[in-house]
Amino acid sequence: MAGSAFSTPYPSFSLDFGSVCVHTKRICALCASSPESRAFARGSVEGISGVRERRGSDGGKRKRREEEEESEKGQLYTAKNILVAVGGRPSKPNIPGIEHVIDSDAALDLPSRPEKIAIVGGGYIALEFAGIFNGLKIDVHVFIRQKKVLRGFDEEVRDFVAEQMSSRGVKFHIEQSPQAVTKSYDGLLSLKTNKETISGFSHVMFATGRKPNTKNLGLEDVGVKMDEHGAVVVDEYSRASVDSIWAVGDVTNRLNLTPVALMEAGAIARTIFGNEPTKPDYSAVPSSVFSQPPIGQVGLTEEKAIEMYGDVDVYTSNFKPLRATLSGLPDRVYIKVIVCAKTSKVLGVHMCGEDAPEIIQGIAIAVKAGLTKQNFDATVGVHPTTAEEIVTMRNPTRKVRRDTAAEAKTTHEAVSRK
Repeated sequence: MAGSAFSTPYPSFSLDFGSVCVHTKRICALCASSPESRAFARGSVEGISGVRERRGSDGGKRKRREEEEESEKGQLYTAKNILVAVGGRPSKPNIPGIEHVIDSDAALDLPSRPEKIAIVGGGYIALEFAGIFNGLKIDVHVFIRQKKVLRGFDEEVRDFVAEQMSSRGVKFHIEQSPQAVTKSYDGLLSLKTNKETISGFSHVMFATGRKPNTKNLGLEDVGVKMDEHGAVVVDEYSRASVDSIWAVGDVTNRLNLTPVALMEAGAIARTIFGNEPTKPDYSAVPSSVFSQPPIGQVGLTEEKAIEMYGDVDVYTSNFKPLRATLSGLPDRVYIKVIVCAKTSKVLGVHMCGEDAPEIIQGIAIAVKAGLTKQNFDATVGVHPTTAEEIVTMRNPTRKVRRDTAAEAKTTHEAVSRK
């Protein structure tokens, strides 16, 4: 540890985990404020609390809902356009003992600090909570069905973040599907998978995805088409199968990121109120994973770039940042820049390391603007920073050409196995 290297003992500290959860819920409540909040008061938005189904143009509705509305003295609202933006909710598989499991919502409402926790899932939420709990010195086990975490991310970034998290104490159990959760007489939980059974967990958390929150909205009753997952099916302008209904965000199960939902809503506003039909633009959307270390990415992965462009140059750097060098910490940073070999256009930038999300927001402007590797090279770096590495990588780590793409893939798989 850094402290012992410089003969500086760490101060002792204590944490009231329950109070942290209470404070977190308070902050979340502010983000999802009531209709009386100042945010609503400043504008011309009227907030109405409650859940209602939508009537058709003929006023039809199921009888029990009519009775329920009448009993609640509910108000009927009509509008020329209705926007569905109800988001998603955690989804858990139907396995024996699922009643003993918590999800990401409940994880923010625990009365005490877990001692040992199993997290099932390999996506954003699973890794972020794994980092939080591991940082609190909790024994963390992550179970994933695939060989790697973060399906859909750049392969080398997937490898790097798992390696870094493992070095910090997180234990990964790969290619394991949950089969049952059992609770013993002492209150501790056991997780059975297709490969093993591990006992002694104080908590088992499932982060196995989210489902669109369309249940009981009555959308299907008025002809809104939904897919097999309950997501609202929309066209390229975010309009549902009923002309007066639109949908954005996780409820459409397209690109499930909060800023993307804002972008989609802006496009709808221009389409409806600005007489400027606008499609959401999903190109070069940046995203981040607040794991430890965090990830920032924008543009294409190496695999996707090869598939779409064939000839690409790949620049990579795996290094220890200055702050880790001075402190003696084992932290490292990984950066990858993917360039179209024919046009020199930067197709994607991927980073895993401290401050990656903050850095990638700025880089996303350059990628969105279609800047070239020469533009990056001509930019003066800010020294000493981690970000300057992005504009100082001069020589490609590898050059992949269309006729050698298959060979490069084979080589990469061999390296990954090693």
